[in-house]
Amino acid sequence: MLVELDVPKCVASGQCVMAAPDVFDQREDDGVAILLEEHPGDELLDEVREAVAICPAAAIRLAEQ
Repeated sequence: MLVELDVPKCVASGQCVMAAPDVFDQREDDGVAILLEEHPGDELLDEVREAVAICPAAAIRLAEQ
């Protein structure tokens, strides 16, 4: 799977970090999301799907490869 984060769309809510902390983090200065793992393993698929679903800015996209 490939995770894509549209940083300019991010509203720094932190929902993705709470849903998938092994895949996302937040910048210290403004809270905007950081993608830690572009190709997370299958064991993180449910967490990433949750992050995509709850992102208030629709800034996360999941492409299954």
